[in-house]
Amino acid sequence: MITFGNISLHLSTGLTLGAFVLLAWGIIQNDYRFIVSGRRAFAFVFLFTTLASISLSYLFLTDSFQVEYVTSYSDKALPIFYKATSFWAGQKGSLLFWAWLLSGFGTLVAYNTRDEVEDRTTAYIYIIMTAILAFFVTLLSTISNPFDLLPHIPMDGNGLNPMLQNPGMIFHPPTLFIGYVGFTVPFAYALAAMISGNLDESWLRKTRTWSVLSWVFLTIGIVLGGQWAYVELGWGGYWAWDPVENASFIPWLVATAFIHTAIIQERRNIMKVWNMVLIILTFELSIFGTYLVRSGVLQSVHDFGATGLGGYFLIFMAGTSLVSAGLIIAAYKNLRTEHSLESYLSRESTFLFNNVILVAIAFATLLGTLFPLISEAVTGNKITVSQPFFNRVNIPLFLILLLITGICPLVGWRKASASNLRRNFLFPAAVGVISALILGIFGITRVYPLLGLSLSFFVIATVFQEFWMGTRARTRITGDAAWIAFPGLLWNMRRRYGGFIAHLGVALMVLGLIGSSAFQQETQQTLKKGQSIEVGNYTLRYDNMKRYQYLNRDIYAASMSIFKKGDYIGNISPEKRHYTGTEKPTTEVSLRSNFWEDLYVTMPVIGENLDITVRAVVNPLINWVWIGSLFIVVGGLMSIIPRQKKRRVSLETA
Repeated sequence: MITFGNISLHLSTGLTLGAFVLLAWGIIQNDYRFIVSGRRAFAFVFLFTTLASISLSYLFLTDSFQVEYVTSYSDKALPIFYKATSFWAGQKGSLLFWAWLLSGFGTLVAYNTRDEVEDRTTAYIYIIMTAILAFFVTLLSTISNPFDLLPHIPMDGNGLNPMLQNPGMIFHPPTLFIGYVGFTVPFAYALAAMISGNLDESWLRKTRTWSVLSWVFLTIGIVLGGQWAYVELGWGGYWAWDPVENASFIPWLVATAFIHTAIIQERRNIMKVWNMVLIILTFELSIFGTYLVRSGVLQSVHDFGATGLGGYFLIFMAGTSLVSAGLIIAAYKNLRTEHSLESYLSRESTFLFNNVILVAIAFATLLGTLFPLISEAVTGNKITVSQPFFNRVNIPLFLILLLITGICPLVGWRKASASNLRRNFLFPAAVGVISALILGIFGITRVYPLLGLSLSFFVIATVFQEFWMGTRARTRITGDAAWIAFPGLLWNMRRRYGGFIAHLGVALMVLGLIGSSAFQQETQQTLKKGQSIEVGNYTLRYDNMKRYQYLNRDIYAASMSIFKKGDYIGNISPEKRHYTGTEKPTTEVSLRSNFWEDLYVTMPVIGENLDITVRAVVNPLINWVWIGSLFIVVGGLMSIIPRQKKRRVSLETA
């Protein structure tokens, strides 16, 4: 299977390079036979990367420790579930997974454009995607081959990092990679449009599903990463502005801006330059995220350390950035449009302000992430900026963004009239002001939490007003009851109302973010059996300690009774785990959750006499972070469900 995997990998590389030559020759000679041949190569590259991926998975499942990559990330005691997910635990497997996804996406693009092969723009799309794929498969076949052998066969492997032995391992990396790789498609379409001179909005329409779906998967990946950190790292939070967390968040911000600006170009045929710049930045920042994880230049709990690939990624990013910039400069005159914003009081303007803020947050986050490298280059000392810097800079920007999110649906296209503004703003503004007053009465007076919560209610009121007005209009037209009209409204105008549902998700998510960060309660105490610790309205009593073995770990589990306001409500059991082949034990979180708060308990220390140190945290509203993210994903998916084409019935068959 090792030989089979190696052959499959090298065949995929050879086919990719061959396809690039065929496509280049077909474009130069204007001979579509070569372009057709190059297009067909995508399917064969996908086949061979699939076979290589199956081979690597088989080697993990069969404990083939003669393979260096298998030895590095697996061992005999590792549960089979985690042996399968070890595929992408390191950089070699991750690159193979990336190449497999990209070849699969290329195959889908080739299939969907099979009737457009004589269009030169389509040929440019093929060759751009092939060039990008060639970079990854060439790395895999040369300096980062996952099938490399060790000089001798060890008795056992090194095992998988205990932090990666979590169910999130099967979901978080793949969804993140799907998001990263998916943006290659609109990037290729954008460059092809500039090369061919076809600069209307057709490339945006053709790639809209790719753009939104990639954004949705990137959203899922980021949220799952936060949830994984929350239950695995044991510090009580889910986002620490870690370099690798930022590396996925930055392209998400720019992609969000791109999706909004694309709507303006489709509707008003303006902001073409913005769209080109934003999709290029999204692609480059996705590659940058991969570079950060694999270069070892910044310290992170997520990265793979120094892998020797950083320089190659830098060269690739520099090359694609220069080509992209050159194309924008060459096409700039044609990208400029005669139309412009007619008024600052228009929906187009709110979209523009929205994008400026999103890009500003992305830039601030990028600057903070790279500041250690900048400071080292300038002063010789690597100075790391931490969470307070990111919060101080980004929180005001996020509040402005939240305000714009609420304002945008209330303002009409082109130019809003004063009467419409008064009518549309009255209810949401009243909700925002009243909620601020109520929050102040209940003692919430700190500026940022008060503003954030009030603006969240403002956005929620805006969305519900849109739902109400749309439903009322539909009931007048159809005569249906509201409970029938509302689902029909969502389905028939799913692109519009999918966006509103995503905005509702943002507001709900902000409620969770503010509640769990601004109002978190925490305490830590060492307990003997029978002693208690109090946090918020909870009292935790240490009852007993159990020790047992499960799969590849020894587990120490403390049994603790939970009392709320004096009433017994259940048990909780924080753990310490000693994994096979590791010296340091891990601290495992125990949670008791409801809609309003989490009781979050860890056991950092077990003493010699089974005394335990307990850290207990109450995180208010934290589950609204996950609920809000679900609304965002559902809204995004809903907005790209295609409309069914009406069947035409001819007179002869009627």
